[in-house]
Amino acid sequence: MATRANGIRVQGLVKRFGTVVAVDGASIEIRPGEIYGLLGPNGAGKSTLLRCITGLLKPDKGSIDVSGRDPLSHPAEVKAIVGFVPEEPDVFRSMTPARLLSLVASVRQLDPVAATRRARDLLKVLDAVKYYKTPIAALSKGNQQKIQIVAALLHDPAVLVLDEPLTGLDVRARRVVKDMLVTMAIGGSAIVLSTHVIDEAESICNRIGIISNGKLVAEGSVEKLRDRARHEGKGLEGLFLSLTGDEAIVTAASKKFKALQGLPPGGVG
Repeated sequence: MATRANGIRVQGLVKRFGTVVAVDGASIEIRPGEIYGLLGPNGAGKSTLLRCITGLLKPDKGSIDVSGRDPLSHPAEVKAIVGFVPEEPDVFRSMTPARLLSLVASVRQLDPVAATRRARDLLKVLDAVKYYKTPIAALSKGNQQKIQIVAALLHDPAVLVLDEPLTGLDVRARRVVKDMLVTMAIGGSAIVLSTHVIDEAESICNRIGIISNGKLVAEGSVEKLRDRARHEGKGLEGLFLSLTGDEAIVTAASKKFKALQGLPPGGVG
């Protein structure tokens, strides 16, 4: 097992794309042994924040610390301890999983025999070893996602950054991956994952941060957020919609569709 790291600390992060502020002063901390869920609607800034943490994007303001290292000034050291699963499958589709994972092992300077054994073992866990020599382009989106997850876990990373990691997976695979992440956290890995699905975050995350329009609008343990929701007479979904400013939009959309269907605004009864 790899040496565990000291987690992730983000302070006052700002990232702009022209006049658009994608991340607006966000500060989060992910501790070793913790799964932190970054929850927000599409376009909230989740992917941008995660790509800044991995060093793929340069922030305009603020600081990022990944186990004591800045991902921009020490990119090789940070990449050596981080496993990253992007939102869209970035795997080399012309390759087979066998070739891709061999390439990943070579880039990470892993022992080729041990890396091949671990790759096969991870593929077996995900019920994907049968695709070991199948061109990735021929695989379904869910199976391509499995290959990305295996590539990210190949070096037993101390830090995991996962952007919508369960996208495209069937129910069984989603459960297996969630169990894998919990096991990694128990082993001391610091894990941050983004999602816009509340049930995903609620089921495995120790803490949740809710992001809207690039700002962190709420943060806390799942229990703390549940208590807040109950206090406001809502469920977690209602709290999420309220904090992200989407509650009124959802209500208006519901009324419009009911009118379209010839139903009264209050419902079908």
